Amino acid sequence: MTPSHKNRRSSFENRENTRRIEELDRKLSDLGIRIKDEDSMKVTGEVFDEITLLSLYKLVQKKVISSLGGSVSSGKEANVFLAGRVESGKAETEEGTSPVQVARDAAVKIYRIRTGNFTRMSEYITGDPRFSSIRHSHKDLIFAWTKKEFSNLSRAKEAGLCVPTPYAFDRNILIMEFMGESGIPYPQMRQKLPASPAETYEEALDIIKNLYRHAKLVHGDLSGYNILSGPDGLILIDMAQAVTPDHPGAYRFLFRDIANITHFFEKQCEVRDPHEIFREVVGKEFFEI
Repeated sequence: MTPSHKNRRSSFENRENTRRIEELDRKLSDLGIRIKDEDSMKVTGEVFDEITLLSLYKLVQKKVISSLGGSVSSGKEANVFLAGRVESGKAETEEGTSPVQVARDAAVKIYRIRTGNFTRMSEYITGDPRFSSIRHSHKDLIFAWTKKEFSNLSRAKEAGLCVPTPYAFDRNILIMEFMGESGIPYPQMRQKLPASPAETYEEALDIIKNLYRHAKLVHGDLSGYNILSGPDGLILIDMAQAVTPDHPGAYRFLFRDIANITHFFEKQCEVRDPHEIFREVVGKEFFEI
C-alpha cells in the first residue's frame, strides 16, 4: 500500500470514528445526558472516546443513572463525575406507605483507555486467581480493572466495611454511591481528620484488619489520598488494585499499607511498630504455616 493510500485510509477511519462518536453523543443527548466540556477539551477528548460513550449509553438505557454532571476528581488513570440516579423508595401518607421515586447523587468513574497505567495494573491483576483468564491487551486490562473494583467494593461492602456501594459497571465505567453532600465530595483524610489523630490512626488500622479478616482483601495502595473523612468516620475508596490473600504480592502489599498509614500519623500521634501490627492483622496462624 502506497503512502497516499495509507493516508486516505487513515483519514477515512478518522472521519468514521468521529461520525460514530457524534452519533453516540446525539443519542445520549436524546436521553438527557449531555457531555459537557468539564475541565478542558483535552480532558473531554481523552475520557469520552467511542467505547466510553457506548458504555455510558448502555448504562443510561438501563436507568442506572439519569443525568451526568460536573467533574469531581481527575487522577492518573480515571476521572470521576457527579451523576444523578433515580431509586425506588417509600413515602408515608395518610393511607400508609406509597412507592416513590427518589433522586440521589451517584459517582461515575471512567477509566481512561488511552492513558491507563498498564504496568501498574498488571502488577495487581497478574496472580489474582479471580482474573487469571484475562488477556493482557491494554483494553482488556482496563475492562478487567473496572470489573475488579466493582468486585472488591461489593466484597468489602458485604463484609461491613464503609465503602461506596457499587451499582453497576460496563467496560471502563463504574457507577457507585457518591460519597459526599450536596455535590461536594467528603475531604481526603490527608486534608481533614474525622477525629483526633490517635483515634483516626486506630480506626485506619481497624479498616486494614477488617478488610483482611472479613472481606479477605488487601487494599494494596493505602494512603491519606484514598481514605475519605466522612461525618461518621473513615471511608475507604479506590479499590481496583485490592487483592485477595492468595495473590503472590498480598502480604508485601499488606505490610506496605500498614507502614504507609503509620508513617502518615507518626508526626501527629504515638504510633506502633508496623511489624507488630502486621503480626496482629494476619494472626499467629500465619507464622505456623
